Amino acid sequence: MDLKLNDKVVLVTGGTGGIGKAIVKGFLKEGAKVAFSSTSQAKIDALLPELDAGERVAGFVADMNKEEDIKNFVEGAKAKFGTVDVVVPNAGYEGKAHPVQDMTLELFQETYMLNVFAVMLVMKYAAPTLIEKKAGSVVVVASAAAYEPTAGNSAYVSSKYAVAGLTKCVAMELGPVGVHVNYVCPGPVDTPMMLRIEKDFFGDSMTHEEAMAMLAGNYAMDKRYATPEEVANAVLYLASEVSAHTAGMGMHVDSKVSAPC
Repeated sequence: MDLKLNDKVVLVTGGTGGIGKAIVKGFLKEGAKVAFSSTSQAKIDALLPELDAGERVAGFVADMNKEEDIKNFVEGAKAKFGTVDVVVPNAGYEGKAHPVQDMTLELFQETYMLNVFAVMLVMKYAAPTLIEKKAGSVVVVASAAAYEPTAGNSAYVSSKYAVAGLTKCVAMELGPVGVHVNYVCPGPVDTPMMLRIEKDFFGDSMTHEEAMAMLAGNYAMDKRYATPEEVANAVLYLASEVSAHTAGMGMHVDSKVSAPC
């Protein structure tokens, strides 16, 4: 199937992380031009040779906790490639697990800044170009946590509930001008972030294999975490014209049978 992404200009935040790297590679494979952000030039320099995409890819150092950096990233990407067609707010933070009596305002603010406010700001600065073109797409990388409360994980889970609601609102705002906006909801994904989450919740009481058996043991199909590439494939589909009649939808990327998004 031709996803019609050839020569599309794609913005990806957090492009050097586990899922982000797979998303960048997926769009490049489809012939797109990709601008991605990272927290350091060293990470960008390490990834670019692996991508081997020449002038079709550009990395930008940007702190997604700072509005000015987000604005500069979007404007820099547009200056590099001339326009913006697809926006993928992917960067996220897993937060720290604490019961509510031990939670701090600082941790909530830190988690919401990257998982909600940064997503809003990326869309804010990219939206004028999409509105002017009357075309394009936005795909937010959310989480299955947007629909599955977890005791002790209130900062992360509530931030994903919030970003799901944010995305649905923006879908209603941009849909009438021809921009389709959706989000993906991965369950556990086989990335370094997931290993940190295991450590945060279980410490040394479980091996990685035991944690995966517990967290993915009730899946209908393979009892395993998703791969970054499987998440990227969902992003590519929702970013493409093939899914242009889909708006405000959260696509689960796991094999757990649950209530619809």
